[in-house]
Amino acid sequence: ENYSYFLRKFDEYLSGYLDVFAYCLLPNHFHFLARVREMEKDLAGLQNLQGLSPTNRNPVSQAFSNFLNAYSKALNKQQNRTGSLFQRNLKRRLIDDQGYLIRIIYYIHLNPVHHRMRRQFEDYPWSSYHCFLAQRPTILKRNEVLSWFSGKDEFIGYHKSALAHLQELERYFIEDD
Repeated sequence: ENYSYFLRKFDEYLSGYLDVFAYCLLPNHFHFLARVREMEKDLAGLQNLQGLSPTNRNPVSQAFSNFLNAYSKALNKQQNRTGSLFQRNLKRRLIDDQGYLIRIIYYIHLNPVHHRMRRQFEDYPWSSYHCFLAQRPTILKRNEVLSWFSGKDEFIGYHKSALAHLQELERYFIEDD
């Protein structure tokens, strides 16, 4: 339920600012691949989102802060705890290469395998992988992402070949230990 709540809060606070391409939620961290929308033309419409005004220097950073604070407060109340929930600041990385962009998507989806939470990434329910295969509404830019892979079949095939490559690398490193 906490993961569902996390995604609802993400949508509430950030969907007006970001185009989301992939995500994965894990017990101790999360990944989102997103593009900040052009703010100049949208700023007038964004001023009413979550109490932000057009005078804020960085409304996206403020929206992230509000999102993480709202989630932390709710979880602290639920768990009867106090204090910070997140240990580190957000990490951001500029992606300016199409090949790297595609690799980031399968990296995000394969994270549960990489962290040995699942043997098959398809078994993990808290990544966006399944959203690309379903027809239900989503905040993801599904059609755009699938076009980068030349369709759904290639999207699936790319992930499976990436998983095989990851498993080969892990066997290599485990055998050397």
